Amino acid sequence: MNVPQQIKEYIAGQPEPKRSELQELHERTLKALPGCKLWFEDGKNSEGKTVSNPNIGYGSYTIKYADGKTRDFFQIGLSANKTGISVYILGIKDKTYLAQTYGDKLGKASVTGYCIKFKTLKDINMDVLEAAIRYGGKAQDE
Repeated sequence: MNVPQQIKEYIAGQPEPKRSELQELHERTLKALPGCKLWFEDGKNSEGKTVSNPNIGYGSYTIKYADGKTRDFFQIGLSANKTGISVYILGIKDKTYLAQTYGDKLGKASVTGYCIKFKTLKDINMDVLEAAIRYGGKAQDE
C-alpha cells in the first residue's frame, strides 16, 4: 500500500469528529507545504510492537546523530491521540520558538519545543497553526 493510501485509511479509521478534523488539517498542511514529501509512520518498531501513535508526515529533513550517523525524517507530523490532535514541528533549533511565537495566539493549545496539542479545531486559531506549520516546513532551510 502506498503512502497516500495509508494516510487515507488512517484518517478514515478515526471516529468523528476527529476524522473530519484530521482530514481538514491534512488538506491545509498540503496547501501550506505544496509538493512536500509525504510519510506515514504506523507507530510500530521493527518487532511490530506499538511504540507511538501513528503519524502523517510532511516534508523531509536529515537528523544528525552524535556518532555521525544520519536519518531522514519528516518535518511536520500530524497525529490523533486519546485527548485530541498533536501537530509536531520538528527540527527547530530554538526549543522556545514555538511557544514564544505562536503560543499565546493559538487558543486552547499546549505548546512545547516541538509539539502543538489541542482537543479540537474549534479551540484554536487555524491561521496561526498554519503559520507555525509553514515556518516548520522551511526551518531546515535556514
